[in-house]
Amino acid sequence: MIWEVVNNHKCALGEGPVWDHDKNRILWVDILEGEIHQFYPESRLHHVYKTGQKTGAIALKKSGGIIAALENGFYEIDIDNQLQNLIYNPEEHLPDNRFNDGKCDPAGRFWAGTMAMNDMPGAGKLYVLEKDLSVATKIEHVGCSNGLAWSLDQKIFYYIDTLTQNVITYNFDISTGHIANPKIAVQIPKNEGYPDGMTIDSEGMLWIAVWNGWKVVRFNPLTGQKISEISLPAAQITSCTFGGKDLTDLYITSAKTGLTPEQLKKQPYAGSLFVVKNSGYQGLKTHQFLG
Repeated sequence: MIWEVVNNHKCALGEGPVWDHDKNRILWVDILEGEIHQFYPESRLHHVYKTGQKTGAIALKKSGGIIAALENGFYEIDIDNQLQNLIYNPEEHLPDNRFNDGKCDPAGRFWAGTMAMNDMPGAGKLYVLEKDLSVATKIEHVGCSNGLAWSLDQKIFYYIDTLTQNVITYNFDISTGHIANPKIAVQIPKNEGYPDGMTIDSEGMLWIAVWNGWKVVRFNPLTGQKISEISLPAAQITSCTFGGKDLTDLYITSAKTGLTPEQLKKQPYAGSLFVVKNSGYQGLKTHQFLG
C-alpha cells in the first residue's frame, strides 16, 4: 500500500479525519492551531475555518453543519456562514484540560473525551453529547482520550486511552448508549509507539494510528493480533478514516508539533494529510449527529 500526500499543507497537530460522503470531501482538524480543514479531492479545493480555540474533534450533523468538541466545550458550527454556538462546557472548572478525539456512534450521539494539557494522568473524562443536547460522563480518570469505534453488529464499543497502551472493548447498548464490562482487546508495546486515533473496516478489523510509531496498524480485535501495517514518512501518526466514493481510500493525519529542526529535516512530510488510494479494504459510512 503506497501513501500519497493529499496537499502541501502541514498541520501542527492534524487529527480527527471525517469523510463526508454526501459532499465528497475529507475534513480534519489541527488541534493546536484551532482549525477545521476541508479538502475536495476532485476539485482539489482546500478551505480552512478558524475556530479561535483548540479544536479536538468534529462530526457531521445530519441536519447540516458540524458538531465539535473544542477546548471550551461542545459547539455547533456553521462553516459556510462562519457561525459557532456553544452547547455546553462540562469542564468549565478545569481550564487546564481540553477536548481531544471524538466521533458519533451508530445511534447519532457524539462521543468526545478530554485530557490535561500538561499530560497529567487521569485528569480527563469521556463524555457523550446526547441527541437532546444533554451531556453525560461515560468514563472517568482518563489520561489521553483518543480513538473510538463501534463493531459492525453495534454491540461493542472500542476505546483508546493512549496512556494505557490498550484498546478496550465495552459491551454497548445502542438504545441507551450504556457501556459495561471493559476488557483489553489490543495492546501496543511502548517500544512500538502509542495508540492514537482509530477506525474500523467492513470486515470488523481496527486500524490504529501509532504516535511515534511511523505507521498505521490493522488489528483483529477478537484475537488482539496484528494483521498488517502501513509505514509512513512521519513519526507522529494521529488518526485515520476511510473515504472516497467507494470508501476504499484510507486518509491518515499526522503532526509536526514538538519536533526539532533536525527531526523536521528528516520528516519533511510531518503534519501532512496522507491518503492510501484503493487500499484493498473498505470502510463504513460516517455516523452523523442526529441532534
